[in-house]
Amino acid sequence: MGKAKLIIEFEGLGCVEGELYSDLNPKTFEALIKSLPIESTVETWGKEVYFEIPVSIERENAKREVSIGDIAYWPDGKCLCIFFGPTPISIGENPVAASPVNVVGKVTSGLEILSRVGDGVRVKVKLA
Repeated sequence: MGKAKLIIEFEGLGCVEGELYSDLNPKTFEALIKSLPIESTVETWGKEVYFEIPVSIERENAKREVSIGDIAYWPDGKCLCIFFGPTPISIGENPVAASPVNVVGKVTSGLEILSRVGDGVRVKVKLA
């Protein structure tokens, strides 16, 4: 199983650290690792931060119901998503993606920063 430590820096707000792993979605993991480093602009949807990345991969063991702290690739939007609470279509506290996502990792620290991230914030993603 492959693993990689990730740093996600939100301009002016701080960094979120995460770990990517290949066991659930190895093709998505590999494509994401090869695309790093990435710079993009954030959009939000409820308690989800997402941003476009230069990766195009199909659904791979994709699911809509995810967990708080999950890092996932959204094939329909070609975006990396980080879930930190309910989305507009959630029932209860757990996040639900707009359409199926490929979960590739988990936030390991800095999750609280995400609640201060708004639309238009610049983001940089790199390997630690």
